[in-house]
Formats: sequence, C-alpha cells, structure tokens
Amino acid sequence: MNVFLTGGTGFVGSEILKQLLDSGHTVRCLVRAGSESKLPPRPGVEVTLGDATDAGSLQGAMQGCDAVIHLIGIIREVPSKQITFERLHVEATRNVVEAARSQGVKRYLHMSANGSRADGDCDYHRTKWRAEEVVRQSELDWTVFRPSLIIGAKGEFVSMIAGQIRTLPILPVIGDGRYCMSPVAVQDVARGFVLALEKPETIGQAYHCCGPQSHTFDELLDIFAKVLGKVPRTKVHQPLWLMKPAVALLESLPSFPITTSQMTMLLEGNVCDPADWSSTFGITPKSLEEQLKAIFG
Repeated sequence: MNVFLTGGTGFVGSEILKQLLDSGHTVRCLVRAGSESKLPPRPGVEVTLGDATDAGSLQGAMQGCDAVIHLIGIIREVPSKQITFERLHVEATRNVVEAARSQGVKRYLHMSANGSRADGDCDYHRTKWRAEEVVRQSELDWTVFRPSLIIGAKGEFVSMIAGQIRTLPILPVIGDGRYCMSPVAVQDVARGFVLALEKPETIGQAYHCCGPQSHTFDELLDIFAKVLGKVPRTKVHQPLWLMKPAVALLESLPSFPITTSQMTMLLEGNVCDPADWSSTFGITPKSLEEQLKAIFG
C-alpha cells in the first residue's frame, strides 16, 4: 500500500514507519517545513511538507495514497506557541479526516489514548475523545487505537525513570505510589497499526493497547531498578496537598517536569484489558521487564 503518515518523526511514528517499510509498504510522510532533517532519505519514503493544523497545506498531499495513519498528538501544551490539545488533537484530526475524504482515501487509522472519554478529568483525555468523535462521524473506514503508557528506547518516560534510578539515592514519588499502569511496548503498538491495514474486520473498531500486567508506580520503579542492576531505591511519597498547588504554580516553566494535566493522568492510573487487541492482531504483549531488558540489555 501507499500510506500517508502524520507524526512519522516522533517516538511512535518512527517505529511505525520502520515496520511499514519492513512490510513492503511505501510511505508518504507529512513533515513541517524545517523538520526535513528528522527523516533522512531512504527507499520507500517520500516527504511532503505541510502542517496538519493548516488545512490548506494538505490539499493534494494524499493523492494516490491507499490509507492514512494519523498519529499527531502532544502530552504538554505551550499556549504561547499555539501548541494546545484542542489545536493538535481536535483541529488537526478534523483537517486530516477532511483531506482524506476529499482526496478519496477511505482507509484511516487513528492514534488516540487509553482513558479517552467525554467526561475525562483533564483536557488531554477530553480532546482525544473529541478527535475520536470526528473520526467516528466521518465516512472513512476507520480504526482507532488507544494505547496506555508506551515504552521504548527512545521514549521520554524510560529515559527519565532510568536517569533518576541511576543518579538518585532517593526517588520522589507523587502521592502514595499505588496508582497502576500497564505499560505497552512501542513495537507492539506499531505492529497493530501495520497489521490493521490488511484487516478489514478492524474497520469501525477501537482497540485498547496495554501490557499484560498491571503495576503500581512503586512496583514499576523497582522493576526498572532490577533490570538496571540497582538495588530498589528508597521512595519518598510527596503529599498531594503539597504537590497540586506547587505544580499549578510552576507548570508554565518549560523546564518543570510535570503539568497539572499530566499529574491528573498519573494519579488516575493507566490500565486496560488488551485481550481484544491481542487476539485480533495475534500480538502477545511484552511484560514491562521484557521491554526493559530489550532496551537495556
């Protein structure tokens, strides 16, 4: 297939691009002007300049493509640069969906998020849901994926946690550390997208993508330490009555590591049942320990 890919320079997008090429597809990547260097020339890849938030830049961009994979999303807003959940999740999706419709591309795969829902506790989840609504209300042959926390060698979460365990004798933990996660490997998420292109039975379906086990955040830190060959670190649990106002005050600083929205999602947890996704695509999700051993050796 000829696949139109947005977000191909990102953490998940680069793995999906790799697997698309390995599977024999050709890929046309939407790249913003000035970011071309993030996609070095390689066989099977075509770069087209544009911006998903600019509908005009998508005119004709998908001509000749058989499918669209739309991955663009953010985890942190920067309103001063017009980087907002509403703009990057909802408006960009609306533009890509309309471009696909007008250019005759019927097959559409969409990256959403576990926890996406209309009554979500933060704008991230609510805008992810509204983007899904745009997709569901379209006339396209759509499939939606909702991954939990995605783990990979190039992921910011892995780098952050590994860095803390390697350098800090005591780990700060927000709240009680009992909120749970089911991390999923980036390779497994990417495989679902690539396989869906050849599975018409996945049209009109949404799939939750999670790892096979749920871990509290404290347990997750201990698994990281084990794989890295470190003794489990002492954890200092920061009370929420202190953390919430502190984060609200400092989150606008680019160097501050967490926002109110991110903290809300962290405390909510990030787990799901991957059975439908696993059985549909023949994927056996890797455990967190397997994922980390593959990354760190």
